[in-house]
Amino acid sequence: MTQSVRFPRPLRPGDRIGVTSPSAGVAGAAATRIGFCIEWLRERGYDVVVGECMDGTGLTSAPAEQRAAELTRMLADPDIRCVLPPWGGETAIDLVDLIDYDLLADAEPTWLVGFSDLSTVLVPLATRLGWATLHGDNLADTPYDVPDGLLHWLDLASGEGPFVQRDSGVVTDWWRFEEDPRATTWKHVGTSRWELEGGGSLDVTGRLIGGCVETTANVAGTAYGDVRTWADGLDEPTIVYVEACEEDAVNICRYLHSLRLAGWFDRAVAALVGSTNAPDHPDLTQRGAVLDALGRLDLPIVWDLEIGHVPPHLPLVNGALARVVVDGETRQITQTLS
Repeated sequence: MTQSVRFPRPLRPGDRIGVTSPSAGVAGAAATRIGFCIEWLRERGYDVVVGECMDGTGLTSAPAEQRAAELTRMLADPDIRCVLPPWGGETAIDLVDLIDYDLLADAEPTWLVGFSDLSTVLVPLATRLGWATLHGDNLADTPYDVPDGLLHWLDLASGEGPFVQRDSGVVTDWWRFEEDPRATTWKHVGTSRWELEGGGSLDVTGRLIGGCVETTANVAGTAYGDVRTWADGLDEPTIVYVEACEEDAVNICRYLHSLRLAGWFDRAVAALVGSTNAPDHPDLTQRGAVLDALGRLDLPIVWDLEIGHVPPHLPLVNGALARVVVDGETRQITQTLS
């Protein structure tokens, strides 16, 4: 039986947004930044409620059971239309098997938004529940201006699309919280451009799925990252996006092979690779790592999209129907939430 993607209803001013930390919490100068971001949302008409799992004095904001319970409660609460964590962290994997998926299966889908370690949660909600989840700015990044060509994650969460985004052509960076906790304009670093491996042109359509390589590889092939079964259930082509945070090229190569062996690319018609500042290895570059793992698949690869740990951010919806075009001066992705 063919499955379908369940999209949350559009997010509107006046709707309630829940803030909780499924992974790392908030402390020190970061608390000032998060307070500013919450007020930024409230000034735009959103009702923001903050949970108890926010402590930033340790590796995680609370014990795994408590974090999982609060996240489940917020996602199941019909009055909360979006859950927006402050950021990722290191070990969200410790709660993926503690989330009450049976409860959520009977609930109306709720937006979960973020990237980095939050990919560890975005993927199982998409693959186990069929929910659309939003890979985009965390709460701490939400007030930043959006460069020409890109959209804010709030734009995607607010309607069905089609949402057209184009190569922004820029590379930016964050302001440290100690420098400016109220920053809304990115630091300009340089320029970049989407690039199709081997040249030529590309025009493909498929369902989006993906996230941070270092975190998704740890759930790939398990009940919490079974992209093969998810894609087979949809019976549609997929477009897989990946981005590396900080590990060297040899580790990234291993992780990508793990995704490949777990069937993540079985139905893929393209792979989108985010820009990265992660280091090369003396014998292997970051691009070489991708080609080592995916080159045997005869899969089109598009490099240097604004995905993940090198801002600005190109928001992508897991489960969205996406068309990717790279042809001459045209470099764009169109997402439809249906």
